[in-house]
Amino acid sequence: MVSGAKKGEVTAYLSLIFILFISFVGGIMESASVQMAKNYRRADMNRAMESVFAEYQKELLDEYEIFALEATYETGTYGERNIKKRLEFYGAEGMEQSVKRLSLLTDHGGQPFLEQVAVYMEEKYGMDKVKDLTGKSADWKTQEEEAGKYEENEKKQQGELDQLLEENEGELPEKDNPIAHVAGLKKSSLPELVMPKGKEVSNKQMNLADTLEYRGKREGYGDFSDVSEGIGKLDHLLLGEYLMEHFPDATKAGQKGDLLDYQLEYFLEGKGSDRENLEAVVKKLLMLRFVPNYIYLQGNAAKKAEAKAMALSLCAVLAVPAVTEAAAQVILLAWAYGESLVDIRSLLGGGKIPLVKSDENWQLSLAGLLKLGEDGDLNDGKDCKEGLGYRDYVRMLLFLTSKEKLGLRALDMIEGTLRGRFGLVFFRADQCISKIEMKSTCKLRRGITYQFPTYYGYR
Repeated sequence: MVSGAKKGEVTAYLSLIFILFISFVGGIMESASVQMAKNYRRADMNRAMESVFAEYQKELLDEYEIFALEATYETGTYGERNIKKRLEFYGAEGMEQSVKRLSLLTDHGGQPFLEQVAVYMEEKYGMDKVKDLTGKSADWKTQEEEAGKYEENEKKQQGELDQLLEENEGELPEKDNPIAHVAGLKKSSLPELVMPKGKEVSNKQMNLADTLEYRGKREGYGDFSDVSEGIGKLDHLLLGEYLMEHFPDATKAGQKGDLLDYQLEYFLEGKGSDRENLEAVVKKLLMLRFVPNYIYLQGNAAKKAEAKAMALSLCAVLAVPAVTEAAAQVILLAWAYGESLVDIRSLLGGGKIPLVKSDENWQLSLAGLLKLGEDGDLNDGKDCKEGLGYRDYVRMLLFLTSKEKLGLRALDMIEGTLRGRFGLVFFRADQCISKIEMKSTCKLRRGITYQFPTYYGYR
């Protein structure tokens, strides 16, 4: 038989076990209850955040496929309080909210904008869209470098001719002189010189002080490198395709209300008027076309003979072989420049130009060079079925331009379009949120305080 003392010990032991078990079960239930309360608050915040970011700027998405939360809510007055009030409206009340990190479309040279462009273009076309352009991108850089070298060569050749003329105390006649004629063309207005007959140069202007490159703009804060992707070479090519799809150039008329008509040219040059941007782009295209044109002339015996014959005529009084030879070379340079002007006319008229010139597709005679830019000049260039068009050259130049400049300048035009064409006068790209992380603090019960982050970003 079990003694009374031992029975008491067993009873006490079982009682302690029971108390511990009840405490354990109660602790688990309390922990589960607190965790459930946390989950409810997280769910409330996630739902509220998704609802807030569902209020993206509709016109921005419809016109440009870009998501962004316009943080002024069409008032023009930016404030993080606007976001907090909307979170409360959508069910995140009873929490203290603070912004932990924030990304605006314009941050870091428009990086959030560039990322969305890359994702959109990849989803729309896949990488096949730029596969054939990838190999060409190296050639584009080479062409740009070669154009610079030939520009220096042109200056050198002209300098040598001027020095020889000075040493021999002579000068070339002005009449029927292609060298003097082209020198005069270079001083005239390039936009009018290259614009095809019947097309007028746009005179639209904008205030550069209001652009994202020059004005004081709002900036986000915090590091989003953990959720951001860099913009590589392929994405740079996709950016060029996106810009060409969504913005007009000198061959495609802009719309009423747009800041500028030649928007792709603005992306390349960043100047305040259509005329200035077109002129700067044309200068680049002239050098790109000058290289193959000059190479063709140097390899064509008949045309070199024509240039030498004209040089002999111009230098007949001097009768100095060195001057004649130098003049012949400068005439070839002038001829290549004139041919390049005609090429640009063809491109701006919607035509195509072959990469390499031949006897069949050469456009300008030496006699025609002397009429270039005059009243009787009707040479708008030929359209070759095979070759590159104006937009092909623009594509090349876009790739050779900093993607940060392209991003901010594209956002300038987006601002202008939404304000001017759609009447959204409050819209500013540096007030558009792309990513945000909130820090929420809430009280559960019995003095328990819970803090947690919530991230949301457009992609």
